Amino acid sequence: MHVLLINNSPIPVYAYGGTERVIWDLGRELVRRGHRVSYLVPEGSRCDFAAVLPIRPDAPWEGQIPADVDIAHFQFNPRCELARPYLVTEHGNARKPKPLPRNTVFLSHDHAARYGSREYVHNGLDWASYGPVDFERARQHYHFLGKAAWGVKNVRGAIRVALRAGVELDVLGGDRLNWKRGFRYTFSRRIHFHGMVGGQQKTGLLGASRGLIFPVRWHEPFGLAVIESLYFGCPVFATPYGALPELVPAHCGVLADSASALAEAVRANAFDPRACHAHALENFGVQRMASGYLQMYERVLAGELINAQPPVIQGPARELPWRR
Repeated sequence: MHVLLINNSPIPVYAYGGTERVIWDLGRELVRRGHRVSYLVPEGSRCDFAAVLPIRPDAPWEGQIPADVDIAHFQFNPRCELARPYLVTEHGNARKPKPLPRNTVFLSHDHAARYGSREYVHNGLDWASYGPVDFERARQHYHFLGKAAWGVKNVRGAIRVALRAGVELDVLGGDRLNWKRGFRYTFSRRIHFHGMVGGQQKTGLLGASRGLIFPVRWHEPFGLAVIESLYFGCPVFATPYGALPELVPAHCGVLADSASALAEAVRANAFDPRACHAHALENFGVQRMASGYLQMYERVLAGELINAQPPVIQGPARELPWRR
């Protein structure tokens, strides 16, 4: 099968890059299984295991999809129905209730249900590329991982939880001074900012962490930060929104909508890092994700529409309750 993966951001990814990281690992796993993969992505992208074609966002999609492609897999809404077989993965939460193509899948059961759908494939990552985990290493700090400038990620809440719990926090994905979404300056020197990190710096910080503090204020569609943290043996202390209850079982963390409850859970942290690691390996590897997408591709190629009706988001997904 020849699969064309289409996205508006370049590959490979260095720092945050959730979608780019997922489609890179997906493409490589499909190639391992004997399929042919091409990427339609912005100019300047590169890949050593698949062909890379430059995307032209203003040109019709039909003319950009090579004739020998069996299925085109968009990572965004192409805003048209194509005559060629195609699949769309929705990665976010729409602000307005606009219908999506019927061949749209989502990232979690909760994500799908909020669009009136039952079709989803959990994200997965190639854990081999993250390297082994040293469970004997001293772990002293906690961490926050995400784009801190996004208000829905609630880095302020993560800082509040850490200070109440009396622990030090590494913020991966933000700076001490932020002007983007309203002024924020963090005075406490118990909070350490590392900016947008990737590679060995990121894995080094995760491998030295006692846990992820992640009090998001939206319905998280999936949460790559969560499964990356679990892989490194970090329990998760987060809000119970979106996909998080699907990702974090009781033996891997605590979900609550208040700073005081999460701070208490952090202080009492006695979770087993090896159990968290095993949960990520078993449930969120690239192999399981690839199998899920191959099933979706086969359904589309058999002439099936993934959803009987165009999915539409139902209800608000942002500014969810957070008790300080």
